[in-house]
Amino acid sequence: MSHPIHHFHKRKRIHTQKEKYPSKDSFKRVVDKLIYFFGLAAPFAAIPQVYKIYTEQNASSISSFTFTALLITNFFWVLYGILHKEKPIIAVYIAWIVINSLIVTGTILYG
Repeated sequence: MSHPIHHFHKRKRIHTQKEKYPSKDSFKRVVDKLIYFFGLAAPFAAIPQVYKIYTEQNASSISSFTFTALLITNFFWVLYGILHKEKPIIAVYIAWIVINSLIVTGTILYG
């Protein structure tokens, strides 16, 4: 049987295995900064799809199941971001919720 406070010592060791932030490695620092841009830019890549659905009023080739499933996962990511106070995650997945909601609505209207 282990000591009753064994888990406290185990938790202390976890922190010694983590990388420091910001990293001393310049490449990692650049990637850490770029991820904010790419994370926020990614939802904008789906705007042409939204535009096409609504201008052509045709979503017959779009899977409503796929985008509904993505929409559900987006809500869980926002919840995760809120619980962990991660504003970048919240912002990115709110943007995805807007985009995926528009696509799902388009598939319902024009599918």
